[in-house]
Amino acid sequence: MEKSSKAIVYASVAVLSWSTVATAFKVALKSLTYFELLLIASCTALLIFSIVLLAQRKLSLVRSLTVKEWVRFACIGLLNPVAYYLILFKAYSLLPAQIAQPINYSWPILLLIMLAVFTRRPIPLPKYVGLILSLLGVLFVSLGAGKSSISGISVSGILLDTLSAVLWATYWMINNKYKGTDGIVSLFMGFLFGTIYLLLGAMFVGVNVHNVSSLLAGMYVGAFEIGVPFIFFGLAIRTTNNPALVNQLCYLAPFMSLFFISIVLGEQIYISTYIGLLLIVGGIVFNQYLADKMTWKLYRVIVKHRITHRVYSN
Repeated sequence: MEKSSKAIVYASVAVLSWSTVATAFKVALKSLTYFELLLIASCTALLIFSIVLLAQRKLSLVRSLTVKEWVRFACIGLLNPVAYYLILFKAYSLLPAQIAQPINYSWPILLLIMLAVFTRRPIPLPKYVGLILSLLGVLFVSLGAGKSSISGISVSGILLDTLSAVLWATYWMINNKYKGTDGIVSLFMGFLFGTIYLLLGAMFVGVNVHNVSSLLAGMYVGAFEIGVPFIFFGLAIRTTNNPALVNQLCYLAPFMSLFFISIVLGEQIYISTYIGLLLIVGGIVFNQYLADKMTWKLYRVIVKHRITHRVYSN
């Protein structure tokens, strides 16, 4: 099989996995608390990352980490999986899956805003188009939540879901800053510390997993939200000669997810969810693939105008 074909297969495995997890979250949360779900999922993901680490013979890379790097991963583990997934699972316990999933998917737009704030670089004018589109999408999805239950929209759920997107954007910023570290090593170390924190927390919170089906639901989330897709998406990026195509395939996940939400959970998917998701993804795609070209064209027009103005003024 050619490298390009392998990359598409790897990416497809990741996308299919991600498309089922919104449904899996809701199913698991019927019999588990959000803390219990995260504890089981984190242990499962750590086991998967450990197996891959050993299979790739990268244990020596862990041993060669400096004290400073161990401290950094100790902090990262507190952010992801602990803070991010606890807040995300809590949001899913308060919201219908069709509402929670698209709002959380808006993290690239929040990342754009955060990068502008922390790096003090203004957002290019064309990217405001994508920004507004995605924010309108979040508004559409949120308004649609009012139709999903008699009690109306859960404001706490919306806020928590948005906070989880902020935390994921923060995690991405940190990882991008230290992207020299091997990918599987980063995942293993983050979840090693995260799992330790959760096991310590279980001593105070208490864990009561009632049956095997609950345990399997948590393990599924750990495997197919975290373990399998992270590994296969990484393989796809390393294998492909067309990273843009691999990234584009990821945008299929939220739309495929609506199919599983409708069939398995029985949620009626509202038109506002479709419109909102299209706007969110459309805004992200616009900023990632079109805004930079428009920025460059705008820059050329401005430069040309200034040169022309100087020529005629002289």
